[in-house]
Formats: sequence, structure tokens, C-alpha cells
Amino acid sequence: MNSIQAPMKSTINLAGKRGLVVGIANDSSIAYGCARAFRAAGAEIAVTYLNAKSEPFVRPLAEALGASILAPYDVRIAGQLESVFERIAGEWGGLDFLLHSIAYAPREDLHTNLVNCSADGFAMAMDISCHSFVRMAKLSLPLMTEGGSLITVTFYGADRVVENYNLMGPVKAALESTVRTLATDLAGFGIRAHALSAGPIKTRAATGIDRFDELLDRIRERTPSNQLVGIDEVGQVAAFLASEAGGPLTGSVTYADRALHIVA
Repeated sequence: MNSIQAPMKSTINLAGKRGLVVGIANDSSIAYGCARAFRAAGAEIAVTYLNAKSEPFVRPLAEALGASILAPYDVRIAGQLESVFERIAGEWGGLDFLLHSIAYAPREDLHTNLVNCSADGFAMAMDISCHSFVRMAKLSLPLMTEGGSLITVTFYGADRVVENYNLMGPVKAALESTVRTLATDLAGFGIRAHALSAGPIKTRAATGIDRFDELLDRIRERTPSNQLVGIDEVGQVAAFLASEAGGPLTGSVTYADRALHIVA
């Protein structure tokens, strides 16, 4: 059963804004924390779910959030992403921000050293975790006629070798490089691109990393506050990046990790 939490309070203003949230799997998802923050700031949101198996977990959350649009989206199914954007265009007529919080690698490729991962597994991880953000940016462009904000979720394993993170390190590094290039490509349209680097959080996707609980314990000990970040805290940063207050920022990595990335 999903634990639908009480509404958040926010000092960020997204009133009148509309955003697409991709990546909610359940109530522990980073994307769910971000969606809560967007709604608390006054935004109207659209939410996607992966497939029929995940819909029963996502639908109650979307309904509690008052999501205007709920639609399926699997990166591997041709045409589904286009259908989501067609619905947004038809029902909203425009889009102000987007949150991309999806990542995947085949288990057998994730649980081996990078040198042993398969070409097909690496390509799949890159397509789902990175190139999907490019596709979303392309489809967002004609809808963000007054500018907008594109946000993707990353991890400091893009910069540092994290034990058992394996091929996802290079994939997240590519995602962060993609953000820089998109920020340059889209600056003339008033569209910003952000990489939001969250500290490790026990989401469903993260538990696929071998010995993830041990990683959480080690990182908790390393952070200056000896605390881990939560999904609602990451959400508040995402809401800021989506807002006009985040206007001067683009093309960079914004860290929401309780200073983990600065500790040697």
C-alpha cells in the first residue's frame, strides 16, 4: 500500500506553471518527492507510469497529487513518448518544465565490472537513462514557447568511482555532459537544462545496485552532517530549478546530497 503523505509547504512559486514528471514508481521515488514539491509550489503536473504492473502503485499517488494527466511511458516502446507529448499539447497547449528521473541497466550488466558488461547492456542503459532525456527535450521544444526548464536526476557516481555502481557511472557522466550541451543548444529558446545530483536514496531502482545498504551506511558516515538526503528535500531543489528564481542557472550540476560531493 502506498503511503500518501500530507501536503508539503513551499516558499517557491510555480503558480500557473505546468510540468511533466517522468519516473515515479512508488512513494519512495525521487520523482515523487519532486512531484510533491512542484504541486506544493502551485504547479499543475502530468505524471507517467511505466506499464500496467506499475500503474496500481502510481495512480493513487497521481490522484492524491491532483495530476491533470496520467499516461503510460516505457522508453522501449516506440511512440509512447510522442503520445504523452501529444496529449500535453492537446490538453495544455504548452509546457513549462520537465523532470526526467529514469535510469535502467540490465541486472547482469549492472552486477559486473564495466570491462565485462555487454555492448547491448551498455547501449540499453545509455538509451533509457540518457538519450531519453534528449528525446524529451526535443519534444518539449515546440511546447516551451516562453522558455522552460528541463531537469534530469543524476548521481555523484558520474564524477567518482562508486563501488558496485559499475556501468552506470559512465552513463551518468554522459547524462551530465548531455545537460551541458542541451543548455547551450536551447539557450536561445529560453530553455534551461539542469542535472540534479541527489545523494543516495533507497528507491526501487537503487536497490538493484549490489550491496546498496552498505553503500548508504558508508555515505551516511562520510557526509559532514552524518545524514542522508530525502526525496522531499531533493524535490524542493527541483522546484527551485523549475521556477523563475532558478532562471540564471543552466547547464550545470546542482547537488542535493548534504555535501557528499565535497568530501574527499
